[in-house]
Amino acid sequence: MATLHNLGCPRIGAGRELKFALEAYRRGEVDAAFLESTASELRRHNLMLQYNAGLDWLPVGEFSLYDHVLDTSFLLGHVPSRFRDGSGLSERDQYFRVARGRAPEGAPAAAAEMTKWFDTNYHYIVPELEKAPRSQQL
Repeated sequence: MATLHNLGCPRIGAGRELKFALEAYRRGEVDAAFLESTASELRRHNLMLQYNAGLDWLPVGEFSLYDHVLDTSFLLGHVPSRFRDGSGLSERDQYFRVARGRAPEGAPAAAAEMTKWFDTNYHYIVPELEKAPRSQQL
């Protein structure tokens, strides 16, 4: 008996809805609620599409607003010190400052470096590892 599974659907949307919502958010034309609503609807649509196709196993955790490697850095609580300016920015705005160098809130900063994943056309944000001061080490 065969088991059907896949690695997920393209997160951008059939009409590039996520791309347009991200660009509008970064320009300050829409708020965070609109961005989250668009992302949520795309996740729901992709899951239902796969469910209705008869997949035995549905992928989870494959969606990202921008970059999976950057998502992992933030999941682990790693935000490079040059992006922690103490201004009380939301995690979302810190995320886009690392990824793109700017967000609707907060001062612009040089974006983190991107590099290719092996010989593919996929680029990811390179984590900036820093040695924590002795007082912050576990």
